[in-house]
Amino acid sequence: MLRYSAHTPYLYIMILYNVTVNIDDAVHDDWVQWMREIHIPEVLATGLFIENRFCKIEAFEQGGKSYSIQYLSKNREDYERYQNEFAADLQSKHINRYNGKFAAFRTVLEVIDIKSA
Repeated sequence: MLRYSAHTPYLYIMILYNVTVNIDDAVHDDWVQWMREIHIPEVLATGLFIENRFCKIEAFEQGGKSYSIQYLSKNREDYERYQNEFAADLQSKHINRYNGKFAAFRTVLEVIDIKSA
């Protein structure tokens, strides 16, 4: 179990990288398939994330559907390496394929505690 402590080394705190995307209905089905079969596997193939979740956000929205794509890295160093070495190329593939058909924002969260039932 991970617990936050002032004594926990900075590099060993897990990082949850969340990408929230609103995708246009016109490309929705293609986008979901592409994310599942191409994009997410490419992100995971970097070896810098230990877990992924692809979640549909349950909300009524006009003009598309929203998703949360979450990647868990075992430490900040791996997350920063992903950003420095891989993120720009992978994001540009997404932009080139779905330009003008999505809106996205990214959130970086420091994991404080994880519990399992």
